[in-house]
Amino acid sequence: MTYALITPPTAEPLTLAEVKAHLRLDGSEEDALLISLIRTAREHLERETGLCLIAQGWRLYLDRWPHGGVVRIAKSPVQAVEKVTVYEADGSAVEVPLEDHLLDGAGRPARFWMKNPPEPGQSINGIEIDFSAGYGEAGTDVPDTLKRAMSIHVAHMFAFRGVVSPGEQPAGIPDGYERLIAPFRIRRL
Repeated sequence: MTYALITPPTAEPLTLAEVKAHLRLDGSEEDALLISLIRTAREHLERETGLCLIAQGWRLYLDRWPHGGVVRIAKSPVQAVEKVTVYEADGSAVEVPLEDHLLDGAGRPARFWMKNPPEPGQSINGIEIDFSAGYGEAGTDVPDTLKRAMSIHVAHMFAFRGVVSPGEQPAGIPDGYERLIAPFRIRRL
């Protein structure tokens, strides 16, 4: 399984104004840095939890259909499966109709099932599943606990901005961050 981001989020869970209020900043001298740190904090949180905070489009590549036909999607919450494409041996693409499918997008991992999907002719990446995931289009759709974790993470990175360059962030995780995101992590046994 390989995932590719097709459509990045058009907003961030935290606004610049929210972060500046949290940091008690008035001026605009640090705005570009803060915007970068907000994006870094979101990306880090999404990697740690497997969540998509703001609506975004993804493509899942599979070599073959899993045994039992249920595809587990590690990104969540999945809002919809947009398109399924299967590739023939000659490389031609066949779009699969989505009439007979089931989606448990709220599950972690999300689960997708199709009735009688065609087998791919290509041995590698013969199946593409395009889907949309995220809590919604705006930061108001994101759970407050995750936004709080992002706020303290941005504040931590901002405090150490002179020690660690923005390109090397996140260099550290603040106290309390792990406790805030723990309920949203998927634990493996």
